[in-house]
Amino acid sequence: MAPIPGSGLAKGLAVTLRTMTRKSVTAQYPDTQPDLPPRTRGVIGLFEENCTVCMLCARECPDWCIYIDSHKETVPAATPGGRERSRNVLDRFAIDFSLCMYCGICIEVCPFDALFWSPEFEYAETDIRDLTHERDKLREWMWTVPAPPALDPGAEEPKEIAAARKTAEKLAAAQAEPKEPTEPQEGES
Repeated sequence: MAPIPGSGLAKGLAVTLRTMTRKSVTAQYPDTQPDLPPRTRGVIGLFEENCTVCMLCARECPDWCIYIDSHKETVPAATPGGRERSRNVLDRFAIDFSLCMYCGICIEVCPFDALFWSPEFEYAETDIRDLTHERDKLREWMWTVPAPPALDPGAEEPKEIAAARKTAEKLAAAQAEPKEPTEPQEGES
């Protein structure tokens, strides 16, 4: 049986008329900002103070999109007669977001919590070479990182916090105890 000529057009117009009466679900993006989930992954933020230039993030990155440069600096001895130490100083930390696949391996392997997910996603550039963001831009995104979720009230206290609390309580108790005056020995005035 052959289809009736023009029936496809009639079906298409029927669908169009049906959808014209419904409310639109399209959000006009630049004018209306989307509601993002609390732990949205956007770009990677750098907390530069925690970075020790251990290079784990750059070594583990499957895309090799993290660039780190540093130099050694001598730190004077902390106590007289002690020895000098050297430490790495961060000169350059850059991520090429044109290569990055947002896997998060760099954030997971960082032992010093220097890298975090930021919910920022509006960083489009007209030139692909501008997608390599240096540490200044990565530091700016750090302030958009949301605070970690609160601990469950019924959860066990972390061992590190419990140990720090016990140490602080011992120090406070030692400082609160009044020192007994010592009696002068014979021959002392």
